[in-house]
Amino acid sequence: MTDFKALIEADTGQTARNIQILDASNFEDWLKAQPDSIRAMVAAYQFAGKPDSYLLLPRVGSKSDDKSVASDFSVVAGVADHEKLDSWSLAKLGSSLPEGKYRLHETSAKGALFGWLISQHEFDRYKQLPDRQGPSVLLVKDAIGQCDEAVRQAEATAMVRDMVNTPAADMGPDKVETLVDKLSEKHGGEVKVTRGDTLEEHFPMIHGVGKAAMRAHAPRLIELKWGKADHPKIAIVGKGVTFDTGGLSMKSSAGMLLMKKDMGGAAHALALASLVMEAKLPVHLHLLIPAVENAIDGSALRPGDILNSRKGLTVEITNTDAEGRLVLGDALTLAGEEEPELIIDFATLTGAARVALGPDLPAMFCDDREMADGLLQAGERESDPLWQMPLWSGYDAMLSSPIADCVNSAAGGFAGCITAALFLKKFAPESVPWAHFDTFAWRPVAKPGRPIGGEALGLRASWRYLQGRYGQ
Repeated sequence: MTDFKALIEADTGQTARNIQILDASNFEDWLKAQPDSIRAMVAAYQFAGKPDSYLLLPRVGSKSDDKSVASDFSVVAGVADHEKLDSWSLAKLGSSLPEGKYRLHETSAKGALFGWLISQHEFDRYKQLPDRQGPSVLLVKDAIGQCDEAVRQAEATAMVRDMVNTPAADMGPDKVETLVDKLSEKHGGEVKVTRGDTLEEHFPMIHGVGKAAMRAHAPRLIELKWGKADHPKIAIVGKGVTFDTGGLSMKSSAGMLLMKKDMGGAAHALALASLVMEAKLPVHLHLLIPAVENAIDGSALRPGDILNSRKGLTVEITNTDAEGRLVLGDALTLAGEEEPELIIDFATLTGAARVALGPDLPAMFCDDREMADGLLQAGERESDPLWQMPLWSGYDAMLSSPIADCVNSAAGGFAGCITAALFLKKFAPESVPWAHFDTFAWRPVAKPGRPIGGEALGLRASWRYLQGRYGQ
């Protein structure tokens, strides 16, 4: 794991290179104040202060007595708004600048530390990367109080990315359990794992999805509890399908290619739990991860089968590739039995959400207006946007079955992410505010600080919301 703490230092006047932040509103004024040699260089490189662009400038005739200013070069960088940096404003610089120490010239790093940190993280478990330069370290003054928070967010985001990027052979249900164990040991939590006959008896939908992988990757429900019993209870649930063949409703080879990421919901849930515990948020946390592999053998779930559920509802299986909602249904039922103040779940649940919103926006469903508004506002503040989709009861009839209480997948393909969320709503407690994130957990196109691969989408928004609700 990247040592994020080493990438930020308190500014005590040590020697560093200056970073001048510009945008469209102050670029021309800055340029007019520069000597001819700098203006010529700016023109030659066609630098215009656009977001995510930068230029290294030589120290022209510098005779400054300020020993804190490095004499080799300075940096001029473009952002969208130089007066209000967001989470990604410094991401291009963090990933691209030469090794050394830097300070922002007449600009606060407030709000931008996360991007500086996470942009310097790489997933290198399987690939020999070129020799890396040393870290780029940012010196901060007025934002020093935010450093711990930025480090926590970077560590949690790196956790999601690394878990999702790891192939299923090295991230099966047992490995997810190991990660929960390690987190519990670090923070003093209690872990309970339900598997085998007990799983089949008490969580029949989790067992039904995972039973075809029983010998190699046995299904299980992993629970972690942390915090004082008299603190407000919260539940975080994550879909942990560590690989998804689609079952007998089998995916194509292209459709299976990224299905190592089908445990992205579990990665988000575990990362959010780590943020809660690392910050010692005054809550009583209940983390639930149904961890399974949706495989194929003679015992695999069949279309037309009927599963019971922990809640007692029967479910006709119309598509074995709609398995994530099944394992989440049993976990949500258990979460509700503990009577928490709120439930948040994460799942890479439907392709329909990606068709509707693309890869950058997680679909957020919430049955509580105040909670929904709080999450949306938190997403805006953290540059981790969400988009609320409707839990429209008019589509409930699409989940009806002539021989069971409901089907697991509506026919026809209409409103796919909505009907999936409505299925989950059947198992979420009516009296508890509940938010469901249908997140992609993957980035198909690189952006500064955001390489192709596993991605945390909705994580920092959820954390900001919990901080605002329960933080001191």
